[in-house]
Amino acid sequence: MEGVPAIATFSQLAAAAIFVSVIFLIITEWLHLTIAALLGALLLVFLNVLTLDEAISYIGRSHATLALFFGVMVMVRAFEPTRIFEYLATQMVLLAKGQGKRLLLGIVALTTPVCAVLPNATTVMLLAPLIPPLAADIGVNYVPLLILMVFVANSAGLLTLVGDPATFIVGDAINMSFLEYLTKLSLGGVVALVTLLFLVPFLFSEIWNRQLDDLTNLPQPQVNHPRMLALGGIVVALVLVFFVIGESLPVPIPPALVALLGAALCLLLTHQSKIDSIQNVLGDVDWSTLIFFMSIFVLIGGLEKTGIISGASGFLALLLGQNIVLGSILLLLFVGLLSSVVPNIPLVVAMVPMLKEYLVTVGMASPEVLSAGYSGSFPPETLPLFYAMMFGATLGGNGTLVGASSNIVAAGIAEQHGKAITFQTFLRYGIPMMAVQLTTAGLFVLVRFLLV
Repeated sequence: MEGVPAIATFSQLAAAAIFVSVIFLIITEWLHLTIAALLGALLLVFLNVLTLDEAISYIGRSHATLALFFGVMVMVRAFEPTRIFEYLATQMVLLAKGQGKRLLLGIVALTTPVCAVLPNATTVMLLAPLIPPLAADIGVNYVPLLILMVFVANSAGLLTLVGDPATFIVGDAINMSFLEYLTKLSLGGVVALVTLLFLVPFLFSEIWNRQLDDLTNLPQPQVNHPRMLALGGIVVALVLVFFVIGESLPVPIPPALVALLGAALCLLLTHQSKIDSIQNVLGDVDWSTLIFFMSIFVLIGGLEKTGIISGASGFLALLLGQNIVLGSILLLLFVGLLSSVVPNIPLVVAMVPMLKEYLVTVGMASPEVLSAGYSGSFPPETLPLFYAMMFGATLGGNGTLVGASSNIVAAGIAEQHGKAITFQTFLRYGIPMMAVQLTTAGLFVLVRFLLV
């Protein structure tokens, strides 16, 4: 029995050191983020901080996030042979009619609706490869265009519950439905996009004021497999409908299950129409991102089991007491600034249990909210804290190149086409965008939830 404290102390030091090391490796890009997170998770098990069963149980707690993104990835990949996205990108450039400002607004118009229903990194992965060749055809530097697409993707991710991984993780933790998000928080996404539109003429003035080169020689991609596209469009429409109404049905259907059903139907269409093989579709799923998610959930599980999160929540309770107004604004700014240098997914995965512990510590929520299977409601007066975290984590990602996974995806695509999006280049656009968006988001949370 005398050795128990020593073991606990070792476990806490190991869990904290491994978590910090993984974040450091991700920020510095010394290791690929998936490798860093997976090695960290396995090291926790190897050092017996967690057993293998405990590690798997922490992954299981977040099954909804994994299922949602797997389903969406399969649906997106199933549409690839139709070339619908290449067609839309070309039409966007043609609609610009030689004006730079129309091109920039076209990127906003194309990216926003896609990112409202797909995770923002997936949207960038899908649309960003289309930008460099089109930009070359019209004589425009594609780096600012990719940066704008990232800003739009991160901002539009706030329009719905499924638009950003960080938003979904927080929403799932407080049992928020898709429809509830639409009625309460989608307006905040609109505020973020309006702020972005206000800043575009100033941040991207060189392209905004430019007359584009002749557009007559642009490639004209044709849409393939129109029957598959039409049937797939019906599946996507049904997915969106059930995202909204699924959880209010007599037998609730959560968004994760809706996404999996949509993926299964898209696989069926792909197989029956013979436009691609199931092996190719599943082989192209972004397994790296899914494994990264799983590994991060295990790393946070190590912090939770060893009591580090509980200790951090105690400090938060001492600092804020029951002042939800102050807590929400400080949390939005703190998470926003931190998520500009720390990827927002591991950040919110760590912050959610800490916030729950804080609410229990100050007596504003019952200990039941800490249980893994808790499906009840949180006290309404505490919810602005979670809303502030959503906005801070998502919009803070616009600050630097490493702030969000969509930023890193865009940088990789730029490099593949011969130009690097450097940290300093992104910073020149990102700092003003993040600063103004966090300010307007803070005002939205304050007016909408805290001054009523």
